[in-house]
Amino acid sequence: MDKKQGFFSALREEVARGLSPARARRRSASNAAEVAAALRGCGEALAPLMEGPDPDGGGGGGEYGARGVRREGWGQWVRGQLQLARAPADAQAASAAGAARRNDLRLLLGVMGAPLAPVHVCAAEPLPHLSIKDTPIETSSAQYILQQYLAASGGQKLLSSVRNAYAMGKVRMVATEFETGGRVVRNRMAAQRAEPGRFVLWQMAPEMWYIELAVGGSKVHAGCNGKLVWRHTPWLGAHAAKGPVRPLRRALQGLDPLTAASMFAGARCIGERKVNGEDCFILKLCADPETLRARSEGLAEIIRHVLFGYFSQKTGLLVHIEDSHLTRIQSTTGGDAVYWETTINSFIEDYRPVEGIMIAHSGRSAVTLFRFGETAMSHTKTRMEEAWSIEEVAFNVPGLSMDCFIPPTDIKSGSVSETVELPHGEKSKAGLLPCHRAKVAALEKADDNVAWSGALQLGCK
Repeated sequence: MDKKQGFFSALREEVARGLSPARARRRSASNAAEVAAALRGCGEALAPLMEGPDPDGGGGGGEYGARGVRREGWGQWVRGQLQLARAPADAQAASAAGAARRNDLRLLLGVMGAPLAPVHVCAAEPLPHLSIKDTPIETSSAQYILQQYLAASGGQKLLSSVRNAYAMGKVRMVATEFETGGRVVRNRMAAQRAEPGRFVLWQMAPEMWYIELAVGGSKVHAGCNGKLVWRHTPWLGAHAAKGPVRPLRRALQGLDPLTAASMFAGARCIGERKVNGEDCFILKLCADPETLRARSEGLAEIIRHVLFGYFSQKTGLLVHIEDSHLTRIQSTTGGDAVYWETTINSFIEDYRPVEGIMIAHSGRSAVTLFRFGETAMSHTKTRMEEAWSIEEVAFNVPGLSMDCFIPPTDIKSGSVSETVELPHGEKSKAGLLPCHRAKVAALEKADDNVAWSGALQLGCK
């Protein structure tokens, strides 16, 4: 047995010098032959050598079983070493993926969470009287289309009797594509990576509303008490919105027919187009220069904001909204300005009567955030999608009062433009809003502790 012990000692020394167990065993072939000769007289067979730790703690019984343990034990040892080597890289990759997901979710909520309509609206004011005399054909046609829309939605009298309204639904949001300098990166598993969420919307005449939207572990609040529009996000905290009081765009998507009709009261009919195979009239509304100036701030100037409404010629209902606004951000260093164009296309579907009022119970939006300027190849384009469905709707809810629309007490002094929701890296390049940069940076650091949950499928069911 001294020879056997010498063989194993030599094997351990070879392994310690960096050889694999298999190569070390071949290097010790002469010693193995001597051990075999010495064991012939013992009448007892030695189990084959295992190339690694024995998971069972024994030598194995029989030739087949011993070889099976040998292969399994060596494989486990190798896998363990590879896992140890990959652990730092995997941790870095997971951290980078988590940061990218948080950035995507922030962009989704910032752009699609609670966008506002382009102009101030007061639904309590009656619509302009339909007149043909001394009225451009584009204006009189728009007034006629809106009269048909109100009639199809339940009638002016019934809609005016609504003192308040409540709606609850669910959403799914996802960033589907990112393009920069001609290189396009698509989210190939968009349906599986969509962020699920829910929202609750309260409205009260005149001009008061409040919404809570929770998606992917983060929540956005926004509201209006008739005099002030405010918003709260995890990265900016509570702040007042720049410009005049405006309705929530989400309410125009088939949830508030009277406000939608009042929104397009000053629109013009510019033609016809098919939407999902349905003939529609197109009404165009442009924000006036005074409103655009009020919404601009510092180096960021909102150049235009246009809203297109597509009304079905068959049903008279609003079936599609296209919203586009362009912002110019001037550089502090005297370089070329950077332009941001945000386009939101919303398809409104599944109209059903609720207490006699036609309410859209589902829809989807496609958003394009396009940055251009500076050099020709410096443009970026981000595409996002949202699908929503409505689960509950109620009108004239008892007990709802003005106290439900009081702004939070921690609103920061001053107002913040919607341009702060642009990607943070691009804002800093253009020197946007220096007075808010320190506050944004502090809130972004605090946002690192937010837990983000997973996503399932894009479609709402």
